[in-house]
Amino acid sequence: MRHLFRFGAVARRENLVFLLRRYRSPKPATAPSPPTPPKPPKKPQKFSFHGITWEDPYSWMSNLNDKVAMRHMDVCMEQEEKYTEAVMSDSEKLQNKLQFEMASRIPFDLSTPPLRWGPWLYYRRVEEGKQYPVLCRRLASLNDEFISHKYPPAGFDFASGKRIEQKLIDYNQEAERFGGFAYEELSEVSPNHQFIAYTMYDKDNDYFKLSVRNLNSGSLCSKPQVDRVSNLAWAKDGQALLYVVTDQKKRPYRIYCSLIGSTDDDALLLEESDENVHINIRNTKDFRFVTVNTFTTTSSKVFLINAADPLSGLKLVWECPSLAHCIIEHHHGYLYLFTDAPRAGQSIDYHYLLCSPVNDPSNPRKWEEVFLNDEDLIVEDVDFSDKYLALILREGCNFRLCSVKLPLSTGKGAVKLRKLDIRYLSLPKHVCQISPGPNYDFYSSVMRFIISSPVVCLSQNSVKFTMSFLQMPDAVVDYELTTGRWNIIQQQNMLHDRTRILYGANSASVTLDNANSKCSGPVNSKLEDSQSWNELSEFYACEQFDVPSADGVKVPLTIVFSRSNKPEDKTPGILHGHGTYGELLDKRWRSELKSLLDRGWVVAYADVRGGGGHGKKWHHDGRRTKKHNSINDYISCAKFLTERDIVDENKLAGWGYSAGGLLVASAINQHPDLFRAAVLKVPFLDPTNTLLYPVLPLIAADYEEFGYPGDLNDFLAIRDYSPYDNIQKDVLYPAVLVNSSFNTRFGVWEAAKWVARVRDLTIYDPKRPILLNLTTDLVEENRYLQSKESALEAAFLIKMMDS
Repeated sequence: MRHLFRFGAVARRENLVFLLRRYRSPKPATAPSPPTPPKPPKKPQKFSFHGITWEDPYSWMSNLNDKVAMRHMDVCMEQEEKYTEAVMSDSEKLQNKLQFEMASRIPFDLSTPPLRWGPWLYYRRVEEGKQYPVLCRRLASLNDEFISHKYPPAGFDFASGKRIEQKLIDYNQEAERFGGFAYEELSEVSPNHQFIAYTMYDKDNDYFKLSVRNLNSGSLCSKPQVDRVSNLAWAKDGQALLYVVTDQKKRPYRIYCSLIGSTDDDALLLEESDENVHINIRNTKDFRFVTVNTFTTTSSKVFLINAADPLSGLKLVWECPSLAHCIIEHHHGYLYLFTDAPRAGQSIDYHYLLCSPVNDPSNPRKWEEVFLNDEDLIVEDVDFSDKYLALILREGCNFRLCSVKLPLSTGKGAVKLRKLDIRYLSLPKHVCQISPGPNYDFYSSVMRFIISSPVVCLSQNSVKFTMSFLQMPDAVVDYELTTGRWNIIQQQNMLHDRTRILYGANSASVTLDNANSKCSGPVNSKLEDSQSWNELSEFYACEQFDVPSADGVKVPLTIVFSRSNKPEDKTPGILHGHGTYGELLDKRWRSELKSLLDRGWVVAYADVRGGGGHGKKWHHDGRRTKKHNSINDYISCAKFLTERDIVDENKLAGWGYSAGGLLVASAINQHPDLFRAAVLKVPFLDPTNTLLYPVLPLIAADYEEFGYPGDLNDFLAIRDYSPYDNIQKDVLYPAVLVNSSFNTRFGVWEAAKWVARVRDLTIYDPKRPILLNLTTDLVEENRYLQSKESALEAAFLIKMMDS
């Protein structure tokens, strides 16, 4: 037995040795090789201007008339699409999760707040399962409370047995007419409520087409049906329509008048042959007149057309030797002009209100100032009704909303606004923007405004504020100007159960003693229980800083973050910027950003020069030869975020839309090490070639903003800030996702050229990919594509920060 046992042990040992000799350890699993970025062909072409010569290897991408080049472009775009999908393939689950989050915040039964005009309530709503909305109306007398718009009560009141909803335009049907999607630019209901004129985008021809629909029959009128329409205005109480058409360069240059139901040719009222002159028309709110604005970069004129007799000609009522904002309203025999035209030849940073009798016989017409200039109380906007004038005011950094009874005293000289019988309307503290709503009903005492505010909360009887700011979702508010009472008509609720579970808190509003109210006017003590601002400060906070730029100018920087963030966290952040056309940077609450905020991100906004909100000088100091100021401002804000440890120095991303893409890309060229990633949406990246050799039509405002290449100083500045012409060689760039579209005024070739050149010149790192994502539809009009694109952007940023 011992022998057998010993023999078995020896045998087992020998077998083990034999097996060990044959054993080969498995090779470690190798990571799949990263996708190879596309390499478009180079076809160098030389250009010369002002004695400067440069070479562009990818200029062929913009040669739309070259069929061979366009076939190559199709191949390149297909390769880009596959490359982006391959790079982002490992984030598919994250993209789906993000898209679900973002889509879930969009109400299934979307409806605009009902707008009362005369006997009707007008509104748009999206039916379940449909992509585009339906424009509807219902008689207010049948439904004062505007019952639920869900099917089947949407169109029928079972109690009265009457059909109460009328579908005016189904944009899902319009999509079938216009290449699979519906994008409306203008729509105007006639003052007699019998017709609607509207323009739809024809993507095959790249223009807007005018149609007129009979609201009683629902059928399209045989005429007018016109291409390339840019403006509309009704006349003869809805029996005639005035419209403006554009030339081949998309310059509005002709005004026509069409008699509805007539077979006569439309009458030409005005044609501007000067290629520098643009035309714009609009109705006064009482529909007594049509105002015609003609303007160039150096002049502005306003004419009147009698709406009762539109063929009687145009009457000049205002002109000034500069480009100015001019809006004229009519009220009981007087014209009111709201303008920012220069005074005594000096440019100003504010608007003022002038008044003149309609039948003033003097030539030139005499205008009387309505309010004395008050540097501490600036009139930002005005809105007229039959009995009230609503004023949006700014006192320092604080906005005010008030109403004044009409008519105003005229012929007695200007008065101080503070001495008038002003009724201040209730507002939350720290309002960041007030916009007049579509107040069509001139004879109504109710006016609608859209309020964006970092308010904390407002309950039935009291207000509570903290020292931190926070933007809330836009609130659509109706104000009764006779009493000052107000009603929140619509405000999106961002605080769903998922949010409360995540933070373990309730989103209900909080009340405090009314003595601590900081509203700009008296708080109405008779508000309904449902009156509360949808506040988010329990979950998120906001702070503001003044950041010194390279030349010492203080640049406003706003940051938003989750209150659950911990100081020791390696916080990622995204910095938004725009800084062009004097436009306000959009800092309103955006639901897609909630997905980043809830994951610990900081969302920041840099109000750089070139943008709006700080006067004309702020705008002018960031355009043409001073465009470098915008870029320096953005870079200074980026450095501030990382140097103050607000954002981890290795986790800062840039974000820019359209011309804001130029800002971010230029900042990356100067400091590529400052950013870990960036998202550029339909960006303007090749200003040298676009301004010199425009493929798509440009207008004077574009040249005023970015510079005239014919001017040597402007041209040198363009070359200096151009993202495409200043890519650093042999330098590591951040990861960049460029979202572009075939339907954009900055062609997709700009994005494709920049992406190709960055890959060609900079150091290749698969962990910092340069991606080009293309959409073939108008994303803004498609909720599914909107959430899908936003999810891709967020997933890209998260992936780049985690890599």
